[in-house]
Amino acid sequence: MAAALLANVLYSTGFVLEKRALARLPAVSVREPVRLLWLVLRSPLWVGGALALAAGFGAQLAVYRALPIAAAQGIFVSGLVLLLLLSSRVLGEETSGRERYAIGAILLALLMVVLSLPHGAGSAEAVGAGAPAGVILLVCAPTLAAGLGLYAVTERRAGRRHRMPTAGVEYGVAVGLLYGVSSLAIKGVSGHLPDLARAPGGALLGLLGSPYPYLLLCTGVFGLIMSQAALQRCRASLIVPVCTTVSCVFTAVLGTLAFGEALPGDPVRLALRVAGTVLAVSVLLAMPKHDSPPGPAVPDRPALPSPTPPCPTARS
Repeated sequence: MAAALLANVLYSTGFVLEKRALARLPAVSVREPVRLLWLVLRSPLWVGGALALAAGFGAQLAVYRALPIAAAQGIFVSGLVLLLLLSSRVLGEETSGRERYAIGAILLALLMVVLSLPHGAGSAEAVGAGAPAGVILLVCAPTLAAGLGLYAVTERRAGRRHRMPTAGVEYGVAVGLLYGVSSLAIKGVSGHLPDLARAPGGALLGLLGSPYPYLLLCTGVFGLIMSQAALQRCRASLIVPVCTTVSCVFTAVLGTLAFGEALPGDPVRLALRVAGTVLAVSVLLAMPKHDSPPGPAVPDRPALPSPTPPCPTARS
């Protein structure tokens, strides 16, 4: 639990620092990845945010060693509260009433998932240590393709003239799918940690023979480039909650199945977990896809001419 809360703080801080750094940089694009990386790596503020995210990655490894996937995702989503506070105080971002209701519904979905977890001594759910490579590839390969494809379509739409500015929901979903695959890869790597401590040589070969390091490399490279371009264009207070929710729902549902972690046996807890997942997905589909364009500027009223003073009457 302590590691999960620490990961929340590190991830929220990292995203806010990166967003603040990106606001000071020239416009970046996924079409110029080398230039993008060159610009961000020269920003000390951005590097600080990236280091915070890397530390959050380390804390996430510890979480997956001790908690089931669904339980971990429920705690990770709670970091959205801290992110919204930081984005409001540090970045000065404001959310609309509809977006606040949507985020409140996401937090309600989180509460339902948390209530579905077992409580009390001897009631812990089993923690999966590994998954067949074929199953992982079957789950992750289409997801990676879907995330990259959605991002490309969103980029094309955003480039059209006279199009309303995007709120970032599509960007958040696309990046969230990549980060969901990354979460499954982190979960897989965490299962190799005990073997790495006992027999480093053989365990390292086993890890390299699994798909997890390569999935991490792929999602790390593409996720970094895509997320920075999207984060510069859109509000962190919207794109990060969408990304986090997609990643957590994807990891909780497909990760639980892939790693063989049983769903709750109690009907009430099972209903809470399923309902929470459905609610989170429904909120994402209902969120506004565009920011409202700024209203037309009201021109200043011209000053009324002062009344002409009467001409003095000539004396006779």
